[in-house]
Amino acid sequence: MHPVVALLEDWAGSGREPGGAVCLIREGRVEVDHCVGTADGERPWSPDTLVMTWSVAKPFAALTVLEAVAAGALGLDQRVAEVWPAYGVRGKEATTVRQVLSHAAGLPSFPPAAADLAFDDRVALTRLLAEAEPAHVPGAAVAEHAITYGHLCDAVVRAATGEDLADRFARIADAHGWDVHLRVSDADLGRVADVVALPDWPGDYLTDPRWGPALGRPPGLYDPAVLNSDRFRTTSFPAIAMHASARGLARSYADLVPSDGPVAALLGPALHADYLTGQAHGRDLLLDREVTWTLGFQRDDDDLGMGGAGGCVAWWSLRDEYAAAYVTRGMGDQDRSEAIWEALD
Repeated sequence: MHPVVALLEDWAGSGREPGGAVCLIREGRVEVDHCVGTADGERPWSPDTLVMTWSVAKPFAALTVLEAVAAGALGLDQRVAEVWPAYGVRGKEATTVRQVLSHAAGLPSFPPAAADLAFDDRVALTRLLAEAEPAHVPGAAVAEHAITYGHLCDAVVRAATGEDLADRFARIADAHGWDVHLRVSDADLGRVADVVALPDWPGDYLTDPRWGPALGRPPGLYDPAVLNSDRFRTTSFPAIAMHASARGLARSYADLVPSDGPVAALLGPALHADYLTGQAHGRDLLLDREVTWTLGFQRDDDDLGMGGAGGCVAWWSLRDEYAAAYVTRGMGDQDRSEAIWEALD
């Protein structure tokens, strides 16, 4: 039995894992693909069960912007205001698409007025970002755009192409056979697992002076009753609301990274290299630690990937060249995802 399988089984038996899965793919071969628990307390988790993955979504939102760049609809170093004129105010006039994708645009939080908006009021939320003053000079620092990232990416894609980001991504995912979704279709709603709060959820996410403003506007995004609604699942909130299976995430990462893979062919070698290599580095003002951001991923010497607030994670091992993903419906801290990484490392 693979150590990560034993780990998941132990967690399921103890109640630490209410439902989830792990998948590892190396050289095109599936080495681990294991599920435990249930999707809703009754239905057994299956390899095609989808679950909300939080910030694991960000590299896929970024990919959609980069695909528009590759198609010639906009430039990576083009000023955002050239395609989205309303954005070019209050110190954001020179912000580039690259700075948005590398979390250097200075908009890690929606403005306070977002506290009175519904999560699916895209027009109003996007307008607030256009009118906002950045928290720092764009390009001068990094601060994870925890919830704003997807709306910024979507607004840029809409302005440059006239198309909704989630729809454009769906075509990319369908073309590559990825079971990952920035908006859940009606046909797939029956496959989605219900998230549940573990005892430590949401911790101090909403009360911490750094995290609270970044995660609490608009309200409700940490409430299982909201996240389990069809209204949320069918809304495009591309910074956090990607629903995916572990198998789908691992397969996508196996395509995203290799220089001879399909995503490299889609983007071209130069843009693909920008997607994967460090573009902004420093002490992230939200995460409060040193971070290297690519155009969508976090990267260190060993891995390239992205984790989510609820505990899901996907990555590519730069050292051992494998793709892996862990998804869970139990919203909690990062201890489980770190243990999964250690078991696979």
